[in-house]
Amino acid sequence: MKRLKILRRWFARKFGFARLMCLALLVVFAGARLWDPPPIQELRLRTFDMFQLIDPRHKTARPVTIVDIDDKSLARLGQWPWPRTRIADLIQNLTSNGAVAIGFDVVFSEADRLNPDLVANQMRYLDDATRAKLRELPSNDQILSEAIKRSRVILGETGQRAISSEVDKTLPFTGVATVGEEGAERFLFEFPGLLRNVPVIEKVAAGRGLFSIRTERDGLIRRVPMIMRAQGMVMPSLSLEILRVVTGTPTLLVRTDKTGVRAVRLKGVEIPTDRNGQLWVHYARQDPSIYVSAADVLDNIVPPDKIAGKLVLVGTSAVGLNDIKTTPVSSTMPGVEIHAQVLESVLSGAVISQPNYALGVELLAALVIGLLVIIFTPNLGPVRLVLAGATFAAILIGVSWFFYAQHRYLIDFTYPLLSTTAIYLTLIFASFVREQRQRVQIRGMFAQYMSPVLVEQLAQSPEKLVLGGEEREMTIMFSDVRGFTTISETYKHDPQGLIALMNRFLTPLTDVIIDQKGYIDKYMGDAIMAFWNAPLDDAEHEVNACEAAIQMLERIDAVNKEREQEAADGGHVYIPLNVGIGLNTGIGVVGNMGSDLKKNYSVLGDSVNLASRLEGQSKEYGFPIIVGSKTALAAKDKFAILELDFIMVKGKTEPEVIYAIAGRADVMHSGAFQRLRNVTIEMLGCYRGRDWQGALDAIERGRRSEDADTLEKLFKLYEVRIKEFQVDPPAEGWTGAYALLTK
Repeated sequence: MKRLKILRRWFARKFGFARLMCLALLVVFAGARLWDPPPIQELRLRTFDMFQLIDPRHKTARPVTIVDIDDKSLARLGQWPWPRTRIADLIQNLTSNGAVAIGFDVVFSEADRLNPDLVANQMRYLDDATRAKLRELPSNDQILSEAIKRSRVILGETGQRAISSEVDKTLPFTGVATVGEEGAERFLFEFPGLLRNVPVIEKVAAGRGLFSIRTERDGLIRRVPMIMRAQGMVMPSLSLEILRVVTGTPTLLVRTDKTGVRAVRLKGVEIPTDRNGQLWVHYARQDPSIYVSAADVLDNIVPPDKIAGKLVLVGTSAVGLNDIKTTPVSSTMPGVEIHAQVLESVLSGAVISQPNYALGVELLAALVIGLLVIIFTPNLGPVRLVLAGATFAAILIGVSWFFYAQHRYLIDFTYPLLSTTAIYLTLIFASFVREQRQRVQIRGMFAQYMSPVLVEQLAQSPEKLVLGGEEREMTIMFSDVRGFTTISETYKHDPQGLIALMNRFLTPLTDVIIDQKGYIDKYMGDAIMAFWNAPLDDAEHEVNACEAAIQMLERIDAVNKEREQEAADGGHVYIPLNVGIGLNTGIGVVGNMGSDLKKNYSVLGDSVNLASRLEGQSKEYGFPIIVGSKTALAAKDKFAILELDFIMVKGKTEPEVIYAIAGRADVMHSGAFQRLRNVTIEMLGCYRGRDWQGALDAIERGRRSEDADTLEKLFKLYEVRIKEFQVDPPAEGWTGAYALLTK
């Protein structure tokens, strides 16, 4: 026992328990990397995102053209889906203009509702002869089938979360063979159901593939499955099937090993994938030049070089069709362009991948650098310590960047950097504890000779608060009580009552903001300014701000009910409190601002000004909560979002699309809201397309809808504008933006 104590003291003196703890940390971090929990994955993925942002794929050619079912096409040709005869015309025009292959990022899963036989059955007042003639006509689906036969068309299909019908085994499937380990199908992403096209067109297509795309945990699209399982069938992605068809590959080969899928082979091409058969997409910046409008293709006015010799993808960027994705290089990329990016990457040979040895390199780097830090850090001074840490970090980042820039390999530097930093901080903490002991000694030595204040300054070097700030993305809120001046006049002989009323409604509103992780910037009479994502980070700041706004309205309703009852009991005049709220997300400068005497933690910037303007417009549009486009985009899956206008606010040079929040998810999924939203989409489409009568007709249909009174102010606003434009049309090049004359 005595010898053990002596050995322990010798070890502590020669090696140190801090170093022993760091060796244990090395083992723990190695196990964590092998386990690979979500936080480590997220950090690694963000690193790879940063690489693509710094050095995206550079386009040397543009082999792909996207035929865009855009807002312009929908405004001119009507809502989607279009008649299949129009799709047939689209295919014929593309084929005659020299398209190599045509892939559809849409699925034709049901018979055309305008097929002549269906029309014959649905029309009430047709005579028998006319019905018979209609039934003799070829169906629109058959006309589309004939157009597909005369071209090289690859149809899109989609995986589903549930089985809707049995798979028709008589329809053609793409052959897929496995080279290597058997049973690799278990690593593929699997969809329980499969939605295919109607048989009459499915069986004549040159190919067919899934356009389903999986998002990562944070909602980004970094990897696209090349091979998937859907309702028990192994199927290629749409982009892979296009490549198979144009290369003349009869059967796709999937190379596997014990860890899963390694690559997919075509004739003369091997595409590296991860273990789940996903391709890391090497993104280029968004390229508007590869888009052509479907309406222009149908009018045959597209320049020939846009189609001839190109792989053509037919998809949509229209907001109403909801196919907008988020990628490492863009927050709003149409899903069809992601397929185009895959095709461009493969055809140009500019693909990125994680090599088999990536994990080994990361573990070895963490071990070697960690040991060097453990050995040398305790013996270095502060300056050398910082330089050593910076050197190790630079080496890790530089090696990772070298692999990406030179070989397009993804080697993660965050894990060894995180491991080394943890060891580094542990040693620093041990050093800090030792220094604290020294400070206690200093206090004991000098306390008799110096004032306690000066002694403390010797022992501690306090940080001083200085003026300054930082830029960060934030969500800003302005709220104001409508007509508060009128309410306050009723209290002109009771100022204490007015203060009590203000506290009565400001308190619950403040509680809501704080509960939803907001920061109260200031009170301006009956108005509140608040913001999210500062000083603490809040990844859900847009959603939290929207939820706070809705809860604020609910709290005000509760206060109004109490006040109404109190007014009835006391025989007083009751004037309800109505709150208008503006929300906007953008970059702001936040920090301690003011003078040397008084400072306030506040935010400045254009995004703040726009939030204030939006609050001021809530009474004009008839909705208590109005938000900017960034806020709406982030919250669109959790709240009932309604597009209101495309405006140019006073004091800004760039127009902004603004939206109203009409409720939470339950309202969003209600039939009444969906009908009203569709009416507003149609009205706005006609309005921006200068179809004034069409917009007025949409307004009239909207007024006949359930809950149409919620849109009455909006309808009246657009009626006034339209009547003005009917008399004095807007200038050529008008984008639909409306300049507000007031703040």
